[in-house]
Amino acid sequence: EAGRTAEQQNVEQPIYTTRAHVFQIDPTTKKNWVPASKQAVTVSYFYDSTRNSYRIISVDGFKVIINSTITPNMTFTKTSQKFGQWADSRANTVFGLGFASEQQLAKFAEKFQEVKDAAKLAKDKSQEKVETSSNHSEESGQETPSNNRASSINGTDDEKISHVSPEAAVLKSENEHLKSAVEQSNTNAKKWETELQTLRENNARLVDALQESSANVESWKKQLNTCKDESDALRQKIAELEAQCNEADQEKQQNAQLSVRVQELEAEINEKQQEVENLRKQAEIIPQLMSECETITAKLQAAELKNTELEGRIGSLQTDIDDSRQKQGRMKGELKQFMDILDGKIDELHEFRQGLSKLGADN
Repeated sequence: EAGRTAEQQNVEQPIYTTRAHVFQIDPTTKKNWVPASKQAVTVSYFYDSTRNSYRIISVDGFKVIINSTITPNMTFTKTSQKFGQWADSRANTVFGLGFASEQQLAKFAEKFQEVKDAAKLAKDKSQEKVETSSNHSEESGQETPSNNRASSINGTDDEKISHVSPEAAVLKSENEHLKSAVEQSNTNAKKWETELQTLRENNARLVDALQESSANVESWKKQLNTCKDESDALRQKIAELEAQCNEADQEKQQNAQLSVRVQELEAEINEKQQEVENLRKQAEIIPQLMSECETITAKLQAAELKNTELEGRIGSLQTDIDDSRQKQGRMKGELKQFMDILDGKIDELHEFRQGLSKLGADN
């Protein structure tokens, strides 16, 4: 391959060079593109001055991935803004190029049309030369028998050598020209055989490259399936995390509601504590009432003692005693009612504290 490259450099010269990602059509499906290079590589137009032909060549390291001879019937098609393709019947494949910009694609397509027109012009010229040489050979072939007959009539070969006519000299020069043309054609045939052998070798390399690409595609498919499985697992994990996040949000909402409820209960506690404070202030009056009751009882006892002494004044004092007893009964009833109310408030406060402690434990 290195020798072939050196030979190409001697007879071929690059006329345009660019960089692109190279693809080939899948030989099995004829639909999918198979990457021929892992990254952007150099793609060049070459002109062979000895054969007057144009080729597109691309090499990735030591591997030839494009070796396409441009013919007049080829067509370069833009399939997208940055991708183009052309079919090569000799290589039995379709090449695709992916460019980095639309300008590079447009320049490559323009150069392809120029090379295609030049190849068509070279083909037309070669056909004209072949037709001219064939016509000239036919005319020479038609004149030769008459000259031979003339020479056979005139005498032997020795006589012909000694008596050479001008027409025979012309025929001899034409024969020499035809011999050189035949030798040249044989040389060209050998060159064509060498080129054919080279093309066969390149074709074999391309087949190996296609097989290697197919193996790479299978490996990439396996990797893609693995990535899909991992992606599905990640999606499932994301769904689980989202569900957990939703649960956390619900718990946050519940906590917020509980916080509001706790604030409300604290406000109620403050109100209840204020009521208890008021009740405590009212309860401070009870000793005074008790002392008053004791005082009245003492007075009642003193009145009873005086009753014996003041029997004479029983009538007037009996009314006072009855009034005092009625007042004491009323005060005892009011005191009992107040104590019942205080006991009820204390029980309510105790139940409220128990409910608040239970709510705090649940939270």
